[in-house]
Amino acid sequence: MSTFPQALNEQVAFEFAASQQYVAIAVYYDSETLPRLAAFFYRQALEERNHAMMIVRYLMDADHEVQIPGVEAPQPEFDDVVAPVALALQQEKRVTAQINALAAAARAGNDYQGEQFMQWFIKEQVEEVATISALLKIVERARENPLLAEEYLAREGGSEDLDPTAPTIAGGAV
Repeated sequence: MSTFPQALNEQVAFEFAASQQYVAIAVYYDSETLPRLAAFFYRQALEERNHAMMIVRYLMDADHEVQIPGVEAPQPEFDDVVAPVALALQQEKRVTAQINALAAAARAGNDYQGEQFMQWFIKEQVEEVATISALLKIVERARENPLLAEEYLAREGGSEDLDPTAPTIAGGAV
């Protein structure tokens, strides 16, 4: 069994891999001339990158070793406009399980600072799964006319306000 800091270093890889997958999804939508879907996933990619950097900052602040791992190449091709969002939802559900396991590892190791650090990520994953689940329903209904999904994002996309409760990002906000 790995320690909580070791598991956090592993999570850095998962977050960077998620960021890369979101870039690949964004590029797919960009190539399909679906700019709002592309922009949504470019923002998601940056968010996942920032999650990795929050973990890096925490590890440094807690005086733990930081390891910046390589990641596997993302899936770049998709059968239709629904497949990337379905993949994104699978990814978010996997990350939710990873975050829950990290929180459990911190608790099991009596790492109260680590457990507190994970609370924000738990809340964030509820939001991420809900957002991607809703988007999947929209793109499934708009499969034959993806411009309807673009219209939905134009109407409902909203703005990304910075969360003042979010952990600090190593290197500052980007």
